[in-house]
Amino acid sequence: MADLELYPLLVEVDQYIERLFVPPDPVLEQALKNATEAGLPEIHVSPNEGKLLYLLAKLSGAKRVLEIGLLGGYSAIWLARAVGPLGKLVTLELDENYIRVASKNLELAGLRSMVDIRQGAAQDTLEKMVRAGEAPFDLVFIDANKDGYPEYLDYALKLTKPGSLILADNVIRRIADIMVSGEKPKASPGDSMLDGIQEFNRKLAANPKLESIVVTVTREFVDGLAIARVKD
Repeated sequence: MADLELYPLLVEVDQYIERLFVPPDPVLEQALKNATEAGLPEIHVSPNEGKLLYLLAKLSGAKRVLEIGLLGGYSAIWLARAVGPLGKLVTLELDENYIRVASKNLELAGLRSMVDIRQGAAQDTLEKMVRAGEAPFDLVFIDANKDGYPEYLDYALKLTKPGSLILADNVIRRIADIMVSGEKPKASPGDSMLDGIQEFNRKLAANPKLESIVVTVTREFVDGLAIARVKD
């Protein structure tokens, strides 16, 4: 079967999993509706991936979580639910409109009080956190501008401890698109998204302080979630 012919099947499998394991949730559905009506780009994690983030946070016992890239707050709701009322989610976002929408959605979910939203360029905020000696996080989720991923990984390593998880979204999408076209992923001047993702994946795989893997996830396209654990 040709690669292109696999896409409809992958989408059907994704929808099958969602129907069984991610039942309709009025709060999450309203959060997506609010984001769409506000004109936010539809680049949030899928329901299945949101459930995966939730389970990884639960399984790891995470109570302090850092999210790089808030958007409309969809993934933040999943993560905040996972850490529970005694936990804390710190999330970084540059765009004021995104923050307004996400704040509304977090209020709707009854989670706003446990989410610390910090506005500004992520690199600047992360540098301030490192210099201030911010307490380590149990889990870091990266889902922001892809050209910044390699630098975000460096900061994540400074802001975690042994046993912490580092997750990153969209680490296969551009690579899969190129593979379907019959090309091999390679450095491509002018494509900062692809270059950032590939550098991130290489750094993740080569770092001796991490044990890592990328799992493929499907929406209307093939993508991947990076999962890494800081070694003891």
